[in-house]
Amino acid sequence: MQLKRVVVTGLGALTPIGNNADEYWQGLSTGVSGAAPITRFDAEKFKTRFACEIKDYDPNDHFDRKEARKMDPFTQYAHIVADQGVKDSGLDLDKIDVDRAGVIWGAGIGGLKTFQDEVMNFAAGDGTPKYNPFFIPKMIADIAPGMISIKYGFRGPNFTTVSACASGTNAIIDSFNYIRLGMADVFITGGSEAAVTESGVGGFNAMKALSERNDSPETASRPFDKDRNGFVLGEGAACLILEELEHAKARGAKIYAELIGGGMSADAHHMTAPHPEGLGATNVMINALKNANIKPEEVDYINVHGTSTPLGDLSESQAIKNVFGESAYNLNISSTKSMTGHLLGAAGAIEAAACVMAIQNNLVPPTINHFTDDEAFDPNLNFTFNKAQKREVNVALSNTFGFGGHNTSIIFRKFEG
Repeated sequence: MQLKRVVVTGLGALTPIGNNADEYWQGLSTGVSGAAPITRFDAEKFKTRFACEIKDYDPNDHFDRKEARKMDPFTQYAHIVADQGVKDSGLDLDKIDVDRAGVIWGAGIGGLKTFQDEVMNFAAGDGTPKYNPFFIPKMIADIAPGMISIKYGFRGPNFTTVSACASGTNAIIDSFNYIRLGMADVFITGGSEAAVTESGVGGFNAMKALSERNDSPETASRPFDKDRNGFVLGEGAACLILEELEHAKARGAKIYAELIGGGMSADAHHMTAPHPEGLGATNVMINALKNANIKPEEVDYINVHGTSTPLGDLSESQAIKNVFGESAYNLNISSTKSMTGHLLGAAGAIEAAACVMAIQNNLVPPTINHFTDDEAFDPNLNFTFNKAQKREVNVALSNTFGFGGHNTSIIFRKFEG
C-alpha cells in the first residue's frame, strides 16, 4: 500500500526553560540552564537538592480549583501543552472527523505525586483507609490522553505508551504509524512527567543516577564532559500535532516539518545500564534510517539522549560512529538535556520539538556546561559545545533510551511539498 505522509502542524511546550514553544526555543538557542534548588519540597536532607523545575507555574492560572484537584501535575502539564498545540495548529474542531482524530501520550511514571501523597497520608493516620476518590484516576498513566480526548471530543485511538524515558518518542512513533497507514488523520501526541517529588528524587538518588553537584546546580548537567556525574531530574511536557499531509493541505495548515521515520529496539542487556558497545542504540538508529528510507549522510543533526551519565554518553557516541561512519564527522550532535534536565517520559516529546524548531530555524542548540574534554570521546565529533551553531538543518534525528533497554529514534525532515 502507498503510505501516507505525516507532517507537524502544531507545537506546545511547558519546560524548565520556557512555558511555551517560543520561550522554550529561546532558552535552547541561547543556552539557558533550567537547573536550580528544588522548591517543590524541602530537599535539605536529600543527596541531590536541585532539579530542573518548571518556573512560575500555578495550576490556578490554567484550571479552576475544583478541576485542578482532580488532576495530578503530569496530567495538568499534558492539558496545557495540548491546548497550546491545538491552538497553534489552527485546527477547526467543528470541521474535522473526530472519529479519525486521536491522542497517544507518553509518560514513564504517571501520577507519582498523587501516589506518594495518598500513601504518606495513610501512613500518617491511624490505619483507617481514607483515600481520595480521585486517587486512582489521578495516578494512572493513561489518564492524560483520556482527559485530553474528553476535552476535544477526539474518538480515535487513545492510549499511553510507557517505556521509561523512551515513552514520549514511542507515543509519537505510534501516532505516526496510525496516520501513515491511513487509520487516522490527526493526532495530539507527546509526553508529560512530574517526578520532582520526594519519592522521585529519593529513588533516583538511591540508584546513584542523579548528579549531586549541589554547589553548582546550573552546571550539573554536563553531557560528554569528563566530570559528568549523573543526570538532573526535570519536569514538564511537550505536544506535537501530527497530521496526514493532504488533510493538512486541504485546510491550509502551516507545516513545521515532515516526520519521515521511526525506529525501535531493545538492548536486552541490563535493567538500567546501556549496552557497553551501544548495540541497542546502534540498531535503533539503523532501524529509523531504514524506516525513513534515507542514508546516514543525509542527517544533519542528532539530538542525542545524552543524559550526562558516565556510561550512557559513551555508549551513545560509540553507536553514532557505528551507524554513521565517516559521515559522523559532518554531523552536529547536541544534548539539550544539558539545559532542560531529563524529563523522563516527556524527554522524547520536548526533544522532538527541539528537532522541529532546529529545522525551522536552521540552528543547532548547544550542549552547554562543557568544561573538560574527555579523552574517551572522539575529538573530531561535533558535540556543539556551549554555543548554538548556524547550519542548514534539513534532516534531524532524535534518540531516546529508557531503563529496561528501550530504545527509540525518530527522524524529521524539512517539508517540501
